[in-house]
Amino acid sequence: MLLQPLSRQQRHEKVALAMELVGIADRADHYPRQLSGGQEQRVAIARAIVADPTIIVADEPTGDLDASSAAAVMDLLKRLNEELAKTLIMVTHDPKTAAAAKQVLHLEKGRLVERAVMAT
Repeated sequence: MLLQPLSRQQRHEKVALAMELVGIADRADHYPRQLSGGQEQRVAIARAIVADPTIIVADEPTGDLDASSAAAVMDLLKRLNEELAKTLIMVTHDPKTAAAAKQVLHLEKGRLVERAVMAT
């Protein structure tokens, strides 16, 4: 954010908005070691969206999370796509996570072996 032509106040406002969007505004004064795995993932998502990108790339966004936290992160990513029109490119080995996608590209050893458009 320091590289953007924004005032300190504007940067703080954008950060606060991103934290609010991902549901961690109440944890703003906490250190990483004081956050749960799900909260850490939400911080990563907030960092990804704070500059208002068009495309978000997520590598195993639910990889180390329990089922409840994974579902919450997937709900958040779905909202970002549907409500804020963010394009999400996600890499995952989890079939349940992949099932949430609108389109799935299955790669094996760097080659496209299957392309599926999911029912909405």
